[in-house]
Amino acid sequence: MKKIKFFSFLLAACLTVGLLAVPASALNDPDVRAKAVLLADLDSGIVYYSKNENQKVYPASLTKIMTVLLAVEAIEAGEVSPYDEVTASSTCTFDMIEGASTANIQPGETMTLENLLYCALISSANEACNIIAEYIDGSVSKFVTHMNRRAEELGCEGTHFANTHGLPNDDHYTTAHDFYLISAEAVSHSLFMEICDTPTFTVPATNVSEARVLQSTNGLINENSEYKNYVYPYAHGVKTGYTEAAGYCLVSTAQKDDIRLIAVVLASPSVENADGTMDYYNFIDSVTLYNWVFNNFSRIDIVSDSELVAEVPVSMGEGADSVPLRPNAALSALLPSDSATDNFERSITIYSEAVGETLTAPVKAGELLGEMTVSRDGVVYGTVPLVASVSVDLARSEYVRSKIAHTLTRPAVIIVLLVLVALLAVYICLILRYRANRKRYLAAARRARAKQAQRQREQDAQAVFGTQPQQAEKPSRPAKQKTASAVQAMEHDQARRDYFEEIFGQKK
Repeated sequence: MKKIKFFSFLLAACLTVGLLAVPASALNDPDVRAKAVLLADLDSGIVYYSKNENQKVYPASLTKIMTVLLAVEAIEAGEVSPYDEVTASSTCTFDMIEGASTANIQPGETMTLENLLYCALISSANEACNIIAEYIDGSVSKFVTHMNRRAEELGCEGTHFANTHGLPNDDHYTTAHDFYLISAEAVSHSLFMEICDTPTFTVPATNVSEARVLQSTNGLINENSEYKNYVYPYAHGVKTGYTEAAGYCLVSTAQKDDIRLIAVVLASPSVENADGTMDYYNFIDSVTLYNWVFNNFSRIDIVSDSELVAEVPVSMGEGADSVPLRPNAALSALLPSDSATDNFERSITIYSEAVGETLTAPVKAGELLGEMTVSRDGVVYGTVPLVASVSVDLARSEYVRSKIAHTLTRPAVIIVLLVLVALLAVYICLILRYRANRKRYLAAARRARAKQAQRQREQDAQAVFGTQPQQAEKPSRPAKQKTASAVQAMEHDQARRDYFEEIFGQKK
């Protein structure tokens, strides 16, 4: 008995330890020093790591991402052309400060809108942003209003712009989450991505200046930038930013195989080493985030395109009363490499059921019939269309019966049928009444003929004998025929009078 108790205690202890143990598949968070961070999958929008993502920070020159985005959208809308010649106004240096980054564009200088976009994104030229703003919306103030309106449209709730370039202003702020929304929209435009992913660009000579060679300030993509030794082979774009108030900022993307990521790093520090070199943590943190995913995550199929996930009832099907559904494509998710795939929630919507209808044959294999959303722990990993896996032909007999039944239930048809039934009932009543009246008429006629015959016999007997004998001799044939004709005529008139009197209550 003591052995049994000891074994039970040992088993309970083991279970307790097992429940308290950290799962082997748990990942440690990446070690980053930035104040606000967000790392997301560019394809699905799923956020894989965030830190203070809703905390108010200053964006510095990341602001130029929004400025160039609005210009690219104006180009795509046909409002302006990238080849438009734009002349810098006398106010192009509005709101500038000493030592701010510039491409040395002078008032009166003319270059294409596209070259101005390269100046803004690659060399972070502040005056280029003002020139772009005035060309797109007529004034810097109207353009800034445009920037704030577009931020709201993108879902930003903690962002406000006060200028086009990001120079210090207490009323100019954002969050890591908001700037992820802005940047994800920007990099979805091919022209924007082409510009921000260019390490070096030469602006042709203008009416004021010789050709300019622009160097990207993004150390992840430009080995010749002022920030050395940070080139990352998988990086693409986007933009750096720095002010003393904002710290070192960077929005970048990276792609390795089929994994595409975007990282927003705000308010990173810089640290001086013993040898006098500097470590810039906007680049270090970004690389740390990317390697954390590339080394620990992989794309895993969570839904197969051959899997039957639902059955939908089908009416009027030939030999089938339902059709199985399958995803029209496999659905994958970027997950820790050792993740289990059997604990995802599936929400299935059948289009016919959603509108309160029944699916009706014929149904073709591959026909779109619904959709399925896959999620886990409140995170949606994707939605995939559902299609019929087989065809279901129409049963002709069922179709005809259905059409007849449908026709008979239409209000207009029901009204017509009711009218016809009523008319038929009236007709039957009239027929029955006619037959009853005819029967009474014939009976009355028979009685009238009998009475008339009796009177005629009495009259004939009186004429011959002067008295009414018990039995009279039979009249001769001509007399008999004449008497019969007269009797019939009288009987007919009497029957007619009786008939109309009976029907109309008056004699005719």
